[in-house]
Amino acid sequence: MFDLQQINQQFYLSTNYYLLVGSNPPELQIKPFGSFLLKTFRQNVISNPNWPRPPDCGWLLPDNWFSRVNDAVRTCFVVKYLDGVAFLAAQLAERAKAAAYESKVDFEAKEEGYYAAHFYVTFPCEVPREDWDTKGVTISVEIQITTQLQEVIRRLLHKYYEQRRTERPSPDVKWQWDYRSDEFAANYLGHILHYVEGMIMDVRDRRIGKEMDHEG
Repeated sequence: MFDLQQINQQFYLSTNYYLLVGSNPPELQIKPFGSFLLKTFRQNVISNPNWPRPPDCGWLLPDNWFSRVNDAVRTCFVVKYLDGVAFLAAQLAERAKAAAYESKVDFEAKEEGYYAAHFYVTFPCEVPREDWDTKGVTISVEIQITTQLQEVIRRLLHKYYEQRRTERPSPDVKWQWDYRSDEFAANYLGHILHYVEGMIMDVRDRRIGKEMDHEG
């Protein structure tokens, strides 16, 4: 287990601000089966341009889905500032490499106003079989890293996003021009908060610079 306090202290030494919102590690969560099954449906059908033929990466089926669904087990770290996202992702990558685990990070920036880093660490494990024996599979654990402001909007809009993900988008309707739509309000709120966080970073960095000049 990596030392969160050490990571927190490293960030403080470089910025004079603490990294994490809380001091306790977040809880691991298991993706509900309904959500898990819906994800396979989205990949096999809704997001599959080849339907009714298989998607380019092949069908997502019970014999392969534990290895290919990368967020069956997940957790989320909430950091105070925007630069803390990349900082924590780099720290996690170092620790995964030291443990000889494969890892990757995706910095999500979606049209819908969603901003977060998704860090994936992959390792072998055993899962139950139908005959109560086990089989070896390689699974991924998803670690989301988001900011305090983005976490607030994520909690508020989670149900909305889940509903929209079950629908096939219409290429003829652009939500950016429908200011009365739920998409317009929800998605642009995410973009606005991301912009505000960038401005907070600029003010914070300017203050740090002034303090260093004063000490010098």
